[in-house]
Amino acid sequence: MKPSPANLDVRVERPPPPLRPPSTLDTHPGRLRLKARPYYRRWTPWLVAAITFTCVLVFLISMYVNDCPRRNSADCAAGFLGRFAFQPLRENPLLGPSSATLLKMGALDVTKVVHGHQGWRLITCMWLHAGVVHLLINMLCLLFIGIRLEQEFGFVRIGLVYLISGLGGSLMSALFIQSSISVGASGALFGLIGSMLSELITNWSLYANKVAALLTLVFVIVVNLALGLLPRVDNFAHIGGLVSGFLLGFVLFIRPQFAWLNQRRVVPGQQPAPVKRKHKTYQYILWLAAAIMLIVGFTVAIVMLFRGYNANDHCSWCHYLSCVPTKRWKCNSSPTYCTVMQEANTLNLTCEGTNIHRSYIIADATQDKINQLCNQLCS
Repeated sequence: MKPSPANLDVRVERPPPPLRPPSTLDTHPGRLRLKARPYYRRWTPWLVAAITFTCVLVFLISMYVNDCPRRNSADCAAGFLGRFAFQPLRENPLLGPSSATLLKMGALDVTKVVHGHQGWRLITCMWLHAGVVHLLINMLCLLFIGIRLEQEFGFVRIGLVYLISGLGGSLMSALFIQSSISVGASGALFGLIGSMLSELITNWSLYANKVAALLTLVFVIVVNLALGLLPRVDNFAHIGGLVSGFLLGFVLFIRPQFAWLNQRRVVPGQQPAPVKRKHKTYQYILWLAAAIMLIVGFTVAIVMLFRGYNANDHCSWCHYLSCVPTKRWKCNSSPTYCTVMQEANTLNLTCEGTNIHRSYIIADATQDKINQLCNQLCS
């Protein structure tokens, strides 16, 4: 989770348009007047809205599946919502379903991915959210960032950046955080932010207020990564998504130079200017380097994950990138509560955070007995 980054106003230098064929000119006594025409195509954004709608719909489905009143009849938050009531705040302060429900819906659980051969969780987890607060923050962030990018580059490239960055965030999270489940679109959103940064760099010569835009983007990234050092925030997903999106921006968001566009609009009869290259040399270099790093990085990460590699075993300090302990909070995510679901004589307990499940055959389960079993399970 993270606050919505500022909406960046990056202006593109637009040199005077070249002359166009007479058929496209307005006639005026004694002179010709040019019709305005943008240098780059502007797209109508719809994919970002579709992603937002899908995430909201998936959250509503997860709340319907959760059905808190049936499992915690007296403790549900906002009980007036009926089946859509939230889990008790002591279990989920973000106003959402239980961890068991999220796991059932497709949350990222390394054990199930590696040993259960459920690699699809690397994708499904980015469509789930832990609660209303989590969902609102991510969707507002997506609308602020995504609409501008989709207008500039179209739904295909934005969709690729979103999905691949989300996968990169899931892979990074799975390699470093293996004791709890993970959900959310934060990795994909950080990918969009990273792609904005690389797009500014690779198209550097096309922008006017580039230094201000660069400083603003860097500030937004630093602030959001700093907030990721708080407990219960998966900063590894943020970092993985950011790096993936940053590299994808060099590959997908490269723009042709103005001089190359101008030479395609020469009026017949005019002397053509010397042929200009479509892209600058540094753009080709960045494109090639980013493409290689993406292919190698994703290949290595996938192989390491499915071989059961735990990155923390080889990096003793890396856990500080996701949470820094202070006097006010601890980074130990070990849960102190469990979710209880009883069906007939079967008592199902789920230890929140570590996702340890146990089933007990108990004819008459008292509250003291349930508390005792929960303490044993989560200790």
